[in-house]
Amino acid sequence: MLLAMGMLAGCSSAPSRNILGSYFPSWMLCALGGIVVAVIAHAVFKATGVLAEIPAPFAVMLAIVIAATCGLWLVWLA
Repeated sequence: MLLAMGMLAGCSSAPSRNILGSYFPSWMLCALGGIVVAVIAHAVFKATGVLAEIPAPFAVMLAIVIAATCGLWLVWLA
């Protein structure tokens, strides 16, 4: 019983940020940052002509969103 209580001590609260008096989950802010990074990457790819060469642009942009979101999560919460 004591061991189980010790494991629950790490579950005190979810990581959240206070923005203008309202608490937002950190994953949501990281996801918004990932979307912004993907929009910027899309604009750069389109301006350089690389976007026309990508076989599946939606999948590539989705991968950029996921990678940027996970990267921001690691940088912010580590």
